[in-house]
Amino acid sequence: MNKKIFNLDFYKRKNVFFLISVAVIVVGILASVIIKPKLDIQFAGGAMIRYSVEGGEVSAEALEDTIKTEFNRDASVTVNEGINSNAKSVTVSFAGNDSLSPDEQTKVAETLTTVYDDLTFTLLESNSVDATMGAKFFQKCLVCFALTTILMLVYITLRFRKIGGFSAGITAVIALLHDVLISFCVFVVFGLSINDIFIGVVLTILGYSINSTIVIYDRVRENKRKLGPKAELTDVMNLSLNQTLGRTICTSLTTFLAILVVLIVAMVYNISSVVSFALPMLVGVVAGCFSSQFIAPNIFAMWQIHKQKRLAAASSKR
Repeated sequence: MNKKIFNLDFYKRKNVFFLISVAVIVVGILASVIIKPKLDIQFAGGAMIRYSVEGGEVSAEALEDTIKTEFNRDASVTVNEGINSNAKSVTVSFAGNDSLSPDEQTKVAETLTTVYDDLTFTLLESNSVDATMGAKFFQKCLVCFALTTILMLVYITLRFRKIGGFSAGITAVIALLHDVLISFCVFVVFGLSINDIFIGVVLTILGYSINSTIVIYDRVRENKRKLGPKAELTDVMNLSLNQTLGRTICTSLTTFLAILVVLIVAMVYNISSVVSFALPMLVGVVAGCFSSQFIAPNIFAMWQIHKQKRLAAASSKR
C-alpha cells in the first residue's frame, strides 16, 4: 500500500506559521498579565487542608466567600468527588507565610459546619509549606529545566552534526520554549495553580515535542544524503516535512483523543488534579505538533540558508 505523500511548500509559508505562533503567544501573555499566575503553596508557601463533606452539595465559590468573611483570609477551594462513591472532599489552600495551627484547622471545619448547617465537615489531613522552602523548591525546578534544555541541546548537536547540529539544537530548544510558554498561559488563563502538576505537564511536553522534532531532523539528514550536496536546502526541508506530516498529525491526534477522554472523565467526576494535568496537556500536544512541524524546521532552514549566503559572500571577497 502506497503511503500518502503531501506536496506542500512549508518554507514558502513560514511567515504565516510564525505569525500564528506569535499571535497565540502574545494573546496568552496579555491574558496572563491581566489574570496573573496563581502559585500553589508548594512554591509560594502556606497551608493546605482537606476536609470530607457529608450532607449534600457544596460550591467552591461559596466556601471561598465564607472563609473570607469569617476569617478575613483569602483561600483557594477545590471540591472533589469520588469515582466509585458520592463521597466529597474539600481542599482549602491558604497562600502566604502564616500556616494554620491544629486548633485553627479544626475551627475552620467547625465554622463551615455551623454556616452550612446541612453539611458536616471533618478534617482529613493538612500540610504547610514555609515560603522560603517553597521559593527554594521553585528555584530547583528552574535549574532542572535549564539542565534538561542544555542536555537536549548537546544531544541534538552531536547527533545532527553533519547537517548543522548546533543550529538544529537551538531551533529545537526554541520550539520547546514555545510549547512551554503556551502551556503556562493555559494554566494562568484557566485559573490553574502553578504547582507540581505544572512541572509534570512541562516535562511531558518537553519529551513529546522533542521526539517529533528529532524524527523530522532524522528525515532531513537522510534526504540530504540521498539528494546530494547540490540539492537546495529548501527542497530537502519541504520533502522531509511532507514525508513526516502524516506521521506527525496521526501521532498527535491519537495522543490528543486519549487525553481528551481522560479530561472528560475527570470533569464528569470533578477530579481537579487530573483536569489540571489533562487540560494544559491537550493544548501542549497541539502546540508541540505545530512547533515540531512548522516552527523549528523553518527556523533551522532560515539559519542554514543565511549561513550559506554568508560563506558565499566571504568566498567571493577572497
